[in-house]
Amino acid sequence: MALPNKPKGELKAVVNPEVVEHDVDILIIGGGMAACGAAFEVKKWAPEGMKVVLVDKASLQRSGAVAQGLSAINTYIGENPIESYVKMVRNDLMGVVREDLIYDCGRHVDESVKLFEEWGLPVWKKDANGENLDGAKPAKTLREGGVPVRTGKWQIMINGESYKCIVAEPAATALGAENILERIFIVKLLLDKNKANQIAGAVGFSTRENKVHVFRCKAALVACGGAVNIFRPRSTGEGKGRAWYPVWNAGSTYTMCAQVGATLTMMENRFTPARFKDGYGPVGAWFLLFKAKVQNGLGEFYANSASVKDELAKFMPYGASPVTPTCLRNHLMINEMREGRGPLYMATDVALNAFLDDRKAAGMNDKDLKKFWKHLESEAWEDFLDMSVGQAGLWAGMNVEPEKVGSEIMPTEPYMLGSHSGCCGIWTSGPNEDWVPTINNPSRVHQYKWGYNRMTTVDGLFTAGDGVGASGHKFSSGSHAEGRIAAKQMVKFCRDNASYKPELKQTAQELAAEIYAPVKLYTENVGLSTAADVNPAYCKPAGLMMRLMKATDEYGGGVATYYMTSGKLLNICMDLLKLLREDSEKMAAGDLHELLRCWENYHRIWCVEAHIRHIEFRKESRYPGFYYRSDFPTVDDQNWKCFVNSTYNPDTKEWKCEKVECVNILATEPWL
Repeated sequence: MALPNKPKGELKAVVNPEVVEHDVDILIIGGGMAACGAAFEVKKWAPEGMKVVLVDKASLQRSGAVAQGLSAINTYIGENPIESYVKMVRNDLMGVVREDLIYDCGRHVDESVKLFEEWGLPVWKKDANGENLDGAKPAKTLREGGVPVRTGKWQIMINGESYKCIVAEPAATALGAENILERIFIVKLLLDKNKANQIAGAVGFSTRENKVHVFRCKAALVACGGAVNIFRPRSTGEGKGRAWYPVWNAGSTYTMCAQVGATLTMMENRFTPARFKDGYGPVGAWFLLFKAKVQNGLGEFYANSASVKDELAKFMPYGASPVTPTCLRNHLMINEMREGRGPLYMATDVALNAFLDDRKAAGMNDKDLKKFWKHLESEAWEDFLDMSVGQAGLWAGMNVEPEKVGSEIMPTEPYMLGSHSGCCGIWTSGPNEDWVPTINNPSRVHQYKWGYNRMTTVDGLFTAGDGVGASGHKFSSGSHAEGRIAAKQMVKFCRDNASYKPELKQTAQELAAEIYAPVKLYTENVGLSTAADVNPAYCKPAGLMMRLMKATDEYGGGVATYYMTSGKLLNICMDLLKLLREDSEKMAAGDLHELLRCWENYHRIWCVEAHIRHIEFRKESRYPGFYYRSDFPTVDDQNWKCFVNSTYNPDTKEWKCEKVECVNILATEPWL
């Protein structure tokens, strides 16, 4: 007799789940910052009787990229011109961005930050003497004119362990608890049966009970984050599964929208962040707040050396920027490693002791020096305790005292996202305003606006946060603001299309059978072997995920090759993905957790295919340090300073990649 599915405390899946059908006007899919922004804003504009429902794969309080907390808000315009923000993003993303979307986000983001503080988020301020007040001490609010503690031109410090909880509560209150459905994984969007290119609904399943949920809607917002675990991680063995971005981000935003025909943009862009090695702790506060620098294995602070300037000159005009783009900073680190001057260290000891030396030089007495040192030491640990507890745990486990010894840093495996220092995502309409460019091409794939801000090329389908492509550096606050923007536009779309009645192409039972196919496959074949995980009729999702990571890592430019790939390697990767998609139809699930893993794998494979197609199509290395093409190793502005857009046709099952004009709204600087 076959052994039962591995006992993991998960609910056993059944072949015939209960089917629940819902009729709503607006469906918000996701529970992160963008979804919370939409939920908070939508009821302000929705007329009486308009039904709005939010469906979250997790729990709203701790869902999304901010789930574990943050120590800083990375986008707050404040006293800076919005134009400077746009130019910063354009420079950091190597010149190819949607300036209309970035400017639009910049003019709304501060309101979100001020709301966060009013809801209870502690924001650090400067006192009258210019000294830092952490969030626990009384000070004027941002709206009252309080001066935030800046770690950089755009970043402000917060006490953010409970950041997401604070933002989720007003979203839930505004929408109403009865309109929030948690622990339901939406896995597929649905087009209308009668109206071409019109969103009509979505389908998913509960991860807590055997139920399939089918939604009919007039408009939908997809904000399910980016993609993690699509490349083999550096952390293996007991550290397997450790990642910088949320591990539950499976590329669902990109996959589900692409599958119904929404155009993707800049999917060749991936973010390969430099992080504290093994613990994946963020480095931003150490660079900006503590003014730490990176040393190579020889003890050299290489960033200002003559050799670095020569290396950056290879990537003109971007290498001439006063602020080196993130990908090129990565490139310099990788170059040090390739030249044998590793490992690389964040010189935490040098940075912290420099603060102490400055106080001594200013004449601070021993008692105050001791007090200052304890406070500085506390801040050093709190940076991780606020948002990356695993890094603090690693420091403790390795007997690391940051004031005495530096910590190794290294670029991680690649991730795909559109709200951090990356810009892959979905092609959306910008604001319907005169200053937004109008392109002499009737296709939405080439246009910058078509009526509803943040609507994709599919009618009624909106996105925000990681979903909006070609406009990175939104971070948490900008994602929330973008959700607010999209909410207002969805209400407008529903009011403009009040007579529309969505009708699905498939019945609810047909959709349920498709969702639960892995469960049926498992149930019918588990008796063919004595080990439930080894069976001639099916494979389990864990094994398929390992195959995906091996293919992308070795052929798609992962850590194994120092992010290097080529046309030949990319084509091999595409062949492996084709086999993987065929074999994915044989994935089996014995419980709801495995069913979730099956569908995450489906989404990841689709997402990676789009990524590989884009890298192969773009015949240059637009983001050296994030990826390299050995056959086209340079940045080629003459031929490739453009967007790469791709569209999947759900009727013909074919992909199309094409160049789209990149229009600068703001004047370019001498270096860009």
